Amino acid sequence: MSHTLRMRSLLVMGASAVAISGLAIPAFAQTAAKPAAQQNTTVIEELVVTAQKKEEALQDVPIAVSAFSQDSLEAQKIDGGPNLQLAIPNVTFAKSNFTNSFNFQIRGIGAKAVGASADQGVGVHMNNAPMQSGNLFEAEFYDVERVEVLRGPQGTLYGRNATGGVVNVITAKPTDQFEANLRAEYGNYNTTKFRGMVNVPIFGDKLALRLSGASLKRDGFVTNTFNGHKVDDRDMYSTRVQVMFNPTEKLRTNFLWERFHENDNRARTGKQLCTKDPGPTSVGGVPVPAAVQRYLTQGCLPGSLYAPAAYGTVNTSGTLTGLLGNIFGFTSGDANAGDTTSTNLREIETALDPLYQSGSNVYQLTLNYDITDALTVTSMTAYSKGSVYTKQDYNRNVSPIAFNSTPFTPGGFFNDPQVGNTNKFTTIDVSSGRSEQFSQELRLQSAFSGPLNFTVGAIHFTYRTLTDYYVIGNSLTLSSMALNASKGLSPTCNPATTANCIGIDTAANPTGDGHNYYDNRTPYNLVSDAVMGELYYQVNDDLKFTLGLRQTRDKKAVKNYSTVLLAPGYGLTLNPTNPDQRARFNETTGRVGVDYKAHLGFTDDTLLYAFYSKGYKGGGINPGVPAGAIGISQTFGPEFVNAIEIGAKNTMLGGSLLFNATGFSYDYKGYQISKIVNRTSVNENVDAKVYGFELESIWSPVRNLRLNANVGYLKTKIGSGVTSIDTMNRTQSNAAYTVVKVGPQSSSVGANCVLATAGVATIIAAGAGATLPWACTGAAAYQAFLSTPAAAGGAGLPAPTAAFLANATGLFNYGAGYSIEGTAANLSGNELPNSPHWTTSVGAQYTFELPSGWSATLRGDYYRQSSQFARVYNTAYDRLRSWDNGNITLKVEKPEWGVSIDAYVKNIGNKTPIVDAYTTDDSSGLFTNVITAEPRLYGIAITKSW
Repeated sequence: MSHTLRMRSLLVMGASAVAISGLAIPAFAQTAAKPAAQQNTTVIEELVVTAQKKEEALQDVPIAVSAFSQDSLEAQKIDGGPNLQLAIPNVTFAKSNFTNSFNFQIRGIGAKAVGASADQGVGVHMNNAPMQSGNLFEAEFYDVERVEVLRGPQGTLYGRNATGGVVNVITAKPTDQFEANLRAEYGNYNTTKFRGMVNVPIFGDKLALRLSGASLKRDGFVTNTFNGHKVDDRDMYSTRVQVMFNPTEKLRTNFLWERFHENDNRARTGKQLCTKDPGPTSVGGVPVPAAVQRYLTQGCLPGSLYAPAAYGTVNTSGTLTGLLGNIFGFTSGDANAGDTTSTNLREIETALDPLYQSGSNVYQLTLNYDITDALTVTSMTAYSKGSVYTKQDYNRNVSPIAFNSTPFTPGGFFNDPQVGNTNKFTTIDVSSGRSEQFSQELRLQSAFSGPLNFTVGAIHFTYRTLTDYYVIGNSLTLSSMALNASKGLSPTCNPATTANCIGIDTAANPTGDGHNYYDNRTPYNLVSDAVMGELYYQVNDDLKFTLGLRQTRDKKAVKNYSTVLLAPGYGLTLNPTNPDQRARFNETTGRVGVDYKAHLGFTDDTLLYAFYSKGYKGGGINPGVPAGAIGISQTFGPEFVNAIEIGAKNTMLGGSLLFNATGFSYDYKGYQISKIVNRTSVNENVDAKVYGFELESIWSPVRNLRLNANVGYLKTKIGSGVTSIDTMNRTQSNAAYTVVKVGPQSSSVGANCVLATAGVATIIAAGAGATLPWACTGAAAYQAFLSTPAAAGGAGLPAPTAAFLANATGLFNYGAGYSIEGTAANLSGNELPNSPHWTTSVGAQYTFELPSGWSATLRGDYYRQSSQFARVYNTAYDRLRSWDNGNITLKVEKPEWGVSIDAYVKNIGNKTPIVDAYTTDDSSGLFTNVITAEPRLYGIAITKSW
């Protein structure tokens, strides 16, 4: 074997491929160490990782893996999970529209499915234990040994399947040496951060205690222009207790308890954009009166998010509440008429400041027992429990137009039991949940001296959660009362004594029983069991074969509550057809590959590897749908990936240059994506091809200078024959069809339907245009409504006229591929969402040696991501522009005193890129919530270590 020039020790300064030290590092070889004066001071020190559940130098691991120590995270200002994308090729991150959720995406694969039963594409682990939910991407990293990010399908070594990859946070463990540190930081936005740790050996190397914690408090990044308040602030803390107990040399244990708490005005969603849709002024050449135009708008049009028009407001006539307000008279057209929003993406206008409360406790017990010198059994037990409650304004503007004065809104005011007394459209959404999970993993690992070794294990994993997503609005309560009155009932009738009555919750805090608001409740249970393992055959010192297998059984169950907004009755109701929705999956996956240490003349060490992997992620159960809804699947299928990866890890120039290259090709079956239809998330499966490459390098050309560069290229392509209806453009811009709002006779009230333009024009010309919303349930129902007397809630037209309008106007004449839902867009060849072609990052640092043992390290990092699409439809509306980010840090320290002073600037250019976008449904007017990056942050910190 060639002599290795890589150090197997903890890194101090890092980059994506490996982590490098900001100090001079001696060469490491099989021969005796050289005298200090002869040491090669440009050799790069390498991190030891456990990506394959055993300690290995990063360059010896035949997997595309990035790793960061606590020091490297600080140096590159990777404060938490969202910042990891700045240092890893082909990785993107964005928080999602819903509570405590995010999309950490690797090579185009992440979490685009929505719902309690939807699994992450990238598995999150803490100390190798899977975390189905938690706060790892809300809290900041503190007192960690390292953070590992594995790219590509995982499952033969990790507890939960992951088709995209794994993020594994390894906490710093108790040791037999006393040590402590305290860090205090102050920055703009009145930011104060504190982080500390104390490690106390109690009984030699047998018993030790480690306490650590971190807190963050800052003002908000966003201004609420309605009241001048700063929102999207932070007030959180996390503490961790760990106990090491090693009663014998053979038995080693570690217990962990981590607590997280947050109570602030974090904004769950960002700025709201809308290219207002005023509705057509003519249809088929027939002028459209204003009183009819309001029923032909979808609220927002699919315009570019970067156009000036995107800063419009939703045409409320295109929403459920606006539609009913227009029908029942408490509004007259668009309540946002003439209103626009600020073009500053960090300004919103809401009547209610957001509220965010979250907490969790994590417990872990890890035991390692050496059965023999060559056999070790490991037990990992983990339990966690958490809850979250968030409340915010559903819209990002305050309607300028008051309610009309009606019997329900005297003087234009309405006193809503949940919203309060106001004269404006006010809608609030509340997202809450609680979760509990338990996992028990057992693993047996060999370290034989012969050619054959193995790792085998099994895991039992359970997860339970109850989530509620409310949309509460005074206009919804008004609509409930108006619908009751339209049936000849008391507006506030009691469903217990009155048939066909919509029950109104009179409690200030919603109980979930009212039908005057939307509540999507999901009680979800998951039981997952798996056996897994890998077999290694070392042919010689250079050549090794690996075979991994996994058998997984997932059982998912959901109490199938229907959403009952505006439906008669009181209380949530289980779906009568299928009250207990269940899904079971039983799959075999694995990987096979070879790695070879090549002896090349131009490198010091080279590891070549090639692997085939089959990955799997379970399907699930779509969230609840309105009672009586049709055409929405209750479940969605699993996804599979056949992945091929080849790579080379090279150490060159006497250990001063590391250069790694990886190529990959994925064949995806059933990749899970989501869209909002009829006020609920609907997950679909599409096939796709993914391929690309990653280049990662670190070079220390001279003493004290370190350079790093990473490049990722990604190409994704949806398979042929894949189609899906784009709710933003149901007609696919075909003038032969017109979008119409669905009327109150349907459980899909407020959604959009598609009717033939010729028929719509005829009906408008006949003076019956205001009846079009009732046509969205088909010809027979439309004819019945038209002929029903006005006193009974119908249009009161003569029977012959009703028959003509419903059946002889061509209103329901659809061409090939069209229906009342619209037509499906062809997705063949489109790109997967959040999959930029290029991600690049470069960094440089230089250490200046100062008198009296002081040193100063200056570091700069630059990151750029090319354009991408937010949805699979790949329209101009979906395109997200490229963006970049620059950070700079300065660290002055004197190790002898254990003192360091750090100054930093993040996002030097103070740019506000849109990193992701979320499209709401038809009944909300199809507005867009955008996710933006953090603004410029700067500050100074001082650390004292003992």
